[in-house]
Amino acid sequence: MEAKLYVGNLPYNTVDADLQNLFSQAGTVKSAQVIRDRASGRSKGFGFVEMSSSDEAQSAITMFHGKDFSGRPLTVNLARPREERPGGGGGGFRSGGGGRRPGGGNGDRERRRDY
Repeated sequence: MEAKLYVGNLPYNTVDADLQNLFSQAGTVKSAQVIRDRASGRSKGFGFVEMSSSDEAQSAITMFHGKDFSGRPLTVNLARPREERPGGGGGGFRSGGGGRRPGGGNGDRERRRDY
């Protein structure tokens, strides 16, 4: 049985290969992915590692939870199933996603008027 791990508090310069190399010390890594921001492409500081067995996943938790990785203590635990989020829309005003509204803006700023 495969087991997916959540790995948090990653340095922002961590790439998938870094996770793969680190967690291979605990067993066979099926996949390793650092989660990135869609808009900027920058790391969000966490990722997921899929180990080939639950025993190897438990070994990885024991080995790496709280351990220093590039100056940061890692958070490693079993990943929870992804929760469904309501809305599902983008942020545009026709998508129904509750994002921008026409004529909206920051209330602290004066509105710019182009005549």
